[in-house]
Amino acid sequence: MSSRERKIIELLCQVQDDVTIKEIANSLQVSERTIHRDLKHVEEILTNNHVTLVKRSGSGLRVSGTMEAKQELIQVISSLAPSEYTTEERQAIVLSTLLESNEPIKLFTLASELHVTIATISNDLDQVERDLGSFDLVLIRRRGYGVEIKGEEIKKRAALSQLITKYVEPFKLITLSNDEHHGNWNQPSAIISSRLLESVDQKKLINIQDAVEKARKYLPHELADNAYIGLVVHLALAMERLQKGEQIQFDSEYLKQINQTKEYEIARNIIEDLEHSFGMKIPEDEIGYITMHLMGAKLQLSKPFLIEDSSMDIAVMATELIQFVSSNLDVNLNNNVSLLNDLVAHLKPTVYRLKQGMPIKNPMLDVIKNDYLELFDLISRGVGDIFTDMTFPEAEIGYLVLHFAATLLNEKDLHIRSLVICASGIGTAKILASKLLQKVPEIKTVENKSLFDLDNLNLTDYDVIISTVPLAGVEREYILTSPMLTDTEIRRIQKLIRKRKIQPTSQKKSRSESSEDTQQHDLVSHLKTTQIYAQIVIELLEGFAVHSISEHLSMREILQRVCLDLEAVRVIKDKGNIQEKLIKREQLGGLGIPGTSMALFHTRSDDIVVPSMRIYPLRNPLNMKGMDHEEMQVDTVLMMLAPEKTSKEVLEVLSFISNLFIQHEDNARLFESGNEARIKEFLSKQFQKFLKEKNLL
Repeated sequence: MSSRERKIIELLCQVQDDVTIKEIANSLQVSERTIHRDLKHVEEILTNNHVTLVKRSGSGLRVSGTMEAKQELIQVISSLAPSEYTTEERQAIVLSTLLESNEPIKLFTLASELHVTIATISNDLDQVERDLGSFDLVLIRRRGYGVEIKGEEIKKRAALSQLITKYVEPFKLITLSNDEHHGNWNQPSAIISSRLLESVDQKKLINIQDAVEKARKYLPHELADNAYIGLVVHLALAMERLQKGEQIQFDSEYLKQINQTKEYEIARNIIEDLEHSFGMKIPEDEIGYITMHLMGAKLQLSKPFLIEDSSMDIAVMATELIQFVSSNLDVNLNNNVSLLNDLVAHLKPTVYRLKQGMPIKNPMLDVIKNDYLELFDLISRGVGDIFTDMTFPEAEIGYLVLHFAATLLNEKDLHIRSLVICASGIGTAKILASKLLQKVPEIKTVENKSLFDLDNLNLTDYDVIISTVPLAGVEREYILTSPMLTDTEIRRIQKLIRKRKIQPTSQKKSRSESSEDTQQHDLVSHLKTTQIYAQIVIELLEGFAVHSISEHLSMREILQRVCLDLEAVRVIKDKGNIQEKLIKREQLGGLGIPGTSMALFHTRSDDIVVPSMRIYPLRNPLNMKGMDHEEMQVDTVLMMLAPEKTSKEVLEVLSFISNLFIQHEDNARLFESGNEARIKEFLSKQFQKFLKEKNLL
């Protein structure tokens, strides 16, 4: 199989939620069409290995099978030789090859090894050159000379270290000496990791681990796991590079400043142990960099951080950053002692690293920027204004964003206003609204609208937009869901709400103030409103009826019978047109209400004369798709119709009825009973309650 097919399978096996074609395409940096083309072969591979590919419309893909089967599949495919490399794999291999080489390499050599053209390698080198810029390394490319990387040795090690961190599962690297089958790991890319591990002598890792483990007992603080792994990787690379004659240079003045610290003493002991183990002389400059690792690698404990005298300058700047963020987000974080302590504890070792040019890696950076882009940009500006004597890389900004985001999510109790869109503005929209209020407590207000209302809405009035149908031409971010809200869809909504929580609250003030102005009602307005709702309720109750269908008919034939009935009582004008609209509505998505035996058909049209609600029990049940995309048996058709040009009051009343279908199990049983008198009595009581809640009775 191709590397791209293998990466698709790895991605699908490693995620718990549904993943969309677009997300896969973005991850692999190819088009959605390419992924669709690859899926046919991917599906065959999955089936042959006792797992299946589940495709869910509007939700995405997921692999169905036991955890053991998925792990076995990953082991199988990671041991196969690829028929081709992905662009990412190829560029990573080119970069690692150049970093490890101490002389120029011909483009032909790289192209031949990777089975691609020289033109492809040349394009790859463009990206490699951009990547090297973040390490202050330069790519030299000259005709007849070849290509090589120029720059400080410590920068080359940093680039290699980042590659290893990205493509080799760190804990597997540390336990490498005990694992003879490391080619079968569950990791981002077994192809790249195998190649990168060639730059690390696996036998030396045992001696390095022993030396670090022995030294960590004497540290004045605990060593975080990621810092421990980073130190082992740094030392492993250092030993390899030193044996190749590559040495680093450490600032001599700063070395004098730190050579009296406890960390320096421990770093020197580590070096002495390694000199003995490997029978080689290690320069004192290496001790300086190990000292910096130890000084910048304190485990951030949950207990309060004591701001020492040596931390006061950082505490002052951290306080300024908190004030800057508070001012711009219109939220008061200035008295949050926990945030200040966390920032000082985090920034103290960070400032050490930045002043010495030590690299900072953040594997979550892309996720952080995607989830909190506005906060990321804000903190970038704040750091630039406050920490004027140093440059913070994006990786470090990402960590600061996490500190503030965690605090903001706890500080701000927003009342989220949501907009729900369905094809007709009635029926499924109310079902979805009810689920939202149950499952997402931050959502306090839900407004139901139809596709036809979009042009007349100011979408900036809503914090979250959710739709059961695709919204063509809508530039504002929205979430496409099923009416019944799956767990995956709920998590997407919660993620969007987290973004809203860290936006400036001042943006929302004008809306709430203006809404208060519109709530001024005089007596005439109140009476007119009462008249409108009363007329709607009267039309619905007088037009309500239950008509059983005893024949064995298809759904198309049932809808034809229903439309004939509605035309006879002058609810609709063109039965053929309405029938086709109802059929198309069913094709947009399932209409069966899960947990019941009812299907809710609804639409709006110029051929509908008055709002109407009717029930059609079926003597012969039909199988059809539910709103949760599962097959179900339906023996009751609920029909709700409204004119194309109708008032928001009509849609509100019809949505209220829709909610009755799912509110309680007893309600559903009543509607399924087909008892016209009891249903009509129930509706009358519910309408009375509805009007009282609106202060109209």
